Amino acid sequence: MSHTDTTLAPDTRGRGLAAAIYVLYLGSIMAVITAPIGVVIAHIRRGRVPPMADSHLLFQIRTFWLGALGGAIALAAWNLLGWIGAPAWASWVLGYGFFTACLIWTIARCGVGIQRLMAARPVDNPRSLLFGGAAVRLGD
Repeated sequence: MSHTDTTLAPDTRGRGLAAAIYVLYLGSIMAVITAPIGVVIAHIRRGRVPPMADSHLLFQIRTFWLGALGGAIALAAWNLLGWIGAPAWASWVLGYGFFTACLIWTIARCGVGIQRLMAARPVDNPRSLLFGGAAVRLGD
């Protein structure tokens, strides 16, 4: 008697697209233009892929726009420090500190997204400000 497995495999269509966008985002560390290309692709394809991939596209779109918002706020604060006559070191500390924090945040979000994508899992909470609802531990 043969046993037929009736469980359905997860719909993995759109995984390659989402992976390519994560690569574009990580590539923006060296060439800034790749992230805007990635977000345009994500906006165009969102809603046209299965739900698993769609959660990654939403996560990627939010990663880009939250990063852009953070960058605009940091730039405004940097200019404000110059306008009020703060010492030059204060602007440098703000700039480098914020840039480093944004870089770590972006790499971590991409890492969590890639890990979930390779496991054919959606991002649990793609609208989150941090890591999509994933528990990030250094031991993982």
